[in-house]
Amino acid sequence: MQPHPSINDSAAAEVFVTPALFDRIVESSRNLIAIRTANTPDVIAQFRVLALRTGQSVYYWQDEAGITSLRERDLRVPGSKRATDALRYILQSPQFGIYLFSDFAEHLRPPNTGLLRQIARSRVVAGRKVVFVGETIAMPEGMDALVEVISHQPVAGTRPRLRDGRWVT
Repeated sequence: MQPHPSINDSAAAEVFVTPALFDRIVESSRNLIAIRTANTPDVIAQFRVLALRTGQSVYYWQDEAGITSLRERDLRVPGSKRATDALRYILQSPQFGIYLFSDFAEHLRPPNTGLLRQIARSRVVAGRKVVFVGETIAMPEGMDALVEVISHQPVAGTRPRLRDGRWVT
């Protein structure tokens, strides 16, 4: 089982997951969101920091652990290790929450695609958002229209730093 990602020194300079981004996800008319980023572990870690600081319900799904709370690491949803079971839980749960999924490409096949379509079209699950985080998120045919896409382009090297007595960018 992989530990929850943590923010490293290079990612600490640029914060992508802000309360404004969280509000954008919550207020989205879509229940499926895709965050395209080359820094998936850092984005997940930033969601964890946001959950800890704000007390928001943010969960992360992994094959070997199932759905776990990013706010309370010991809080796991029993019986959610399989992607199908995790999506059923999200569809049936009365709890508000943001559910993060990374490395999900191999799971984008039936019956999971059917469950994702139900989540996308349901007004009952409006308080629950499924957020895919990754560099390439290729949804099956016909599902692109059901997903709101947010792009994350990290800004690298824009802050000047001192090297050999000179400021460089």
